[in-house]
This record gives sequence, structure tokens and C-alpha cells, in this order.
Amino acid sequence: MYDAFTRVVSQRDARGEFLSSAQIDALSKLVSDSNKRIDTVNRITGNASAIVTNAARSLFAEQPQLIAPGGNAYTSRRMAACLRDMEIILRYVTYAIFAGDASVLEDRCLNGLRETYLALGTPGSSVAVGVQKMKDEALAIANDTNGITLGDCSALMAEVATYFDRAAAAVA
Repeated sequence: MYDAFTRVVSQRDARGEFLSSAQIDALSKLVSDSNKRIDTVNRITGNASAIVTNAARSLFAEQPQLIAPGGNAYTSRRMAACLRDMEIILRYVTYAIFAGDASVLEDRCLNGLRETYLALGTPGSSVAVGVQKMKDEALAIANDTNGITLGDCSALMAEVATYFDRAAAAVA
């Protein structure tokens, strides 16, 4: 797992090159936007339970077959496993947001996840819909401008969305 700084430095070091001006500028921007990034992670983390719960409710309302007898989320044990998995994905998304790099999400969470769901007979498309619903919930919370660092957060919100999109694509 690399953060944005380590990734850039290790790539340049492997080539025996100095950092470029563009890379220094990009890393400087990351530092200047760090309070926004921290606010976003805090908001999502502080509302993780609500994000997962609301996303699951919406998913099950749209796909009631999942919670019907024989469905993949039928029984308390399966429902708990579903919610746990959604929470794990959300947690790794917050790590990626904080690091400014998707490698932790890819390496520790998404790598092999589709195969796991296939082996369990879990419909990946339903998991992907659940992840997209978490994205919607998380972005709504993160985009709330009350009590956070002021400034344009559009680039950060676009970045946040890509982490959820990666997760959804990995299981679909």
C-alpha cells in the first residue's frame, strides 16, 4: 500500500529520476487540500453505520428477492454478512480517500472479491448496486458544507466517487 507521496517517489527512484515540477505541484495540491480530505474521511467514517444501513435498505427495497426465503441475504446470519461486507468495502474506500491512492482498496479489499462472491453464489451485480448506493449516501454526507473546511471540493468528490466505482466494477 502506498500513499500518493510514496508512490510518486518510489516510481521516480526506480527510474533514477528527480521529481518533475508537475509531480511536485500535484503533491503540493494534495497537501493544501488535506483538511478537505480529512473532513471527508471523518464525515464518512462518522456516518458509516447510517451509510451502510441506508444503502442496504434501498438495495433490499429495489431487490426484495435478496431478503426473501432462498435469497442471498435471507436469514439473520446472511444479512449480517452482507452488512459486514458493505462496511468493509466502505472502510477501505475511506483508507483510499485518506491516502489519495486506490492501492490499499485494490490490494486489500477488491483483489479476488468477485471470485469470492462467485464461489458463494452471491450476485455480484447486487453487490455492485449496494456499493453504488453507498457512494450516493457517502457523497451526500461528504458534500454537506456545514462545519467543514471551505473551498472547492469537486475534484475530491470526483476522486471519492472513483473509489466507489472501482469497488462496484470489481464485483459486478
